Amino acid sequence: MLNVILLQAGGAGGGIMGQVFLFGSIILIMYFFMIRPQQKKQKETTLFINEVKKGDQVVTVGGIHGKVYSVEGDTILLELDKGLKLKIEKSALSLDYTKKIKEEK
Repeated sequence: MLNVILLQAGGAGGGIMGQVFLFGSIILIMYFFMIRPQQKKQKETTLFINEVKKGDQVVTVGGIHGKVYSVEGDTILLELDKGLKLKIEKSALSLDYTKKIKEEK
């Protein structure tokens, strides 16, 4: 009976290493399929927001289409129609929606 208990205890050491390997591989998979693409998208969005200049056609997160009239620090003045201007934060610009309207043209 004592030999059976010792054999079972010895086999548990290999199981722990298998669990550690499994856990590590799950973390690695999550990094490559979830975290890394999100970081890449965030970098592209930040680059897009910093490169916005006067005359660019943009779309906000709320779906407002307009032409950049002026850039003042962290805010942008959008011209929606002749004489109608709207002041928004740069962070309210949507890279995805702006790409869509540029592809349609």
